Amino acid sequence: MLCFSSQQDKMGALDYFANFCTVTSTRNRRRPFQTVEIKVKMDCDGCERRIRSAVTNLKGVRSVEVIRKQSKVTVSGHVDPNKVLKKVKDTGKKRAEFWPYIEHNLVAYPYVVGAYDKRAPAGYVKDVPQAYPSYNGPQDNISTFFSDDNTDACSIM
Repeated sequence: MLCFSSQQDKMGALDYFANFCTVTSTRNRRRPFQTVEIKVKMDCDGCERRIRSAVTNLKGVRSVEVIRKQSKVTVSGHVDPNKVLKKVKDTGKKRAEFWPYIEHNLVAYPYVVGAYDKRAPAGYVKDVPQAYPSYNGPQDNISTFFSDDNTDACSIM
C-alpha cells in the first residue's frame, strides 16, 4: 500500500508509474538530411555505373551525382556517411575517402604548405587549419583586471 503525504507526492508517483506505461519507439527516427561527398578514382563508364547503382540502392538516398572528371561522388538524403563510404569501398574502390577539398576562394591562404595539392581538382585546395587566418590580437590576463597593482582597476575596490 502506498501512502502519500501531499498532492505533490501523488503527482510525482503518477509520473513515475506513467513512465512504465509509455512506449517509445526508436524505429521511426530518421537520420537528418545531409549531403555526403566522397573522393573516389573512376577510370571508365563501368566504374561510374557500378558506384552509382551501389549507392542508389542504399536506404534513404534521394539523389546521387557522379562527376568522373573531379573523381567526386555526391550523395544526398537521410543517410549515414560511413555507410555510404563503405558501400563505395565494397565496389572495389578501396582508396575511397571523404571529400578532403574546399573551394580555393573560401580560404585566406590557398597556397600555404599543406593546403595546395597538385592532385586536387581545378579550383580546390585541401581543407587544413593552416589555410585560415588565426587571431593573434592583444591578450590581456584577466586576473590583472581587478588587482591592487593595476592602476586602471575598478575604483570601488
